[in-house]
Amino acid sequence: MNSQIFLLLAQDGLISGTIYALLAVAIVLVFTVTRVLFVPQGEFVALGALTLASLQSAKIPGTLWLLAAGAAVAMTLELVGAARNRSAAAAMRALAAYGLLPALLGLLTWWAVPLQLALPLQVLLTLALVVPLGPILFRVGYQRLANASVLVLLIVSMAAQVVLSGLSLVFFGAEGSRTPAFSEEKYALGAATVSGQSLWVLGTSIALIAILFYFFKRTFYGKALMATAVNRVGASLMGISATAAGSVAFTVAALIGALSGVLIGSFTTIFYDTGFLIGLKGFVAAIIGGLVSYPVAAAGAILVGLLESYSSFWASAFKEVLVFTLIIPFLLWRSLKTNHREEDEA
Repeated sequence: MNSQIFLLLAQDGLISGTIYALLAVAIVLVFTVTRVLFVPQGEFVALGALTLASLQSAKIPGTLWLLAAGAAVAMTLELVGAARNRSAAAAMRALAAYGLLPALLGLLTWWAVPLQLALPLQVLLTLALVVPLGPILFRVGYQRLANASVLVLLIVSMAAQVVLSGLSLVFFGAEGSRTPAFSEEKYALGAATVSGQSLWVLGTSIALIAILFYFFKRTFYGKALMATAVNRVGASLMGISATAAGSVAFTVAALIGALSGVLIGSFTTIFYDTGFLIGLKGFVAAIIGGLVSYPVAAAGAILVGLLESYSSFWASAFKEVLVFTLIIPFLLWRSLKTNHREEDEA
């Protein structure tokens, strides 16, 4: 291995690690706020890339039908609850959030697809279609199970991953897709060449992390999420709705996943089931951070990306094995370090 190959592999590992860092942050956020191990996180990556690819091909993305079906189920649940409580206001909110908004997005998509909008506008439309699936998934699959055990929530997450992956196969087919790069420029950096798309990924990821830092530290909703993550009971006693916090957490996770899919779609072909493997690597990074530490999880993600990149050169047949084996020493270390206790004593 010469210096040029070393730097090229380092660049690839850094780009992959940056994406894994975003996913790890989303997984840690959802777990600390809701106690849900968010297995379907990677599915939003696939949906983001596949939706943008459909828009690029002037096709109505299958995400629109997925959004319509999920919104219909969520609206039905909300209307049943509103009728049971005899709340006209709740019924109106359900019709607006799960009926009117998806309908407007559908009309916007039907209008925009034939026009072949510019790439930035297609990215915005992609996010508009994918991100609402986060709170819809929370309402349909998790809201009524807020007090269930972590094991039950994990089983629901696994089921949600299988359902989303299957629906992606139905709506997008088995063929893979790639999205256009934001930039085709190449820049010389010493012995290595850096692509403009790589700089877009790094810049966007850093900007998103900075926005999340500001959101958690300076905004009311961000502080409410952090309070819920630290102490759910105490936060509820202070008037912070655990349901609203969970919905916001799933929305942020969906945004991170969809944007990650848009960013990496030009680097690799995305299939309907690609998100599962990508999400697992983000999960490895989150485990390194103990599912509580955002900085450690992000650092672990960079480590995962670099290990994957260099393993592909030295032992390409075993690169996935090496990446997932990385989780074992960290689990062993945390198992020996942590004082175990029953969940209901926490």
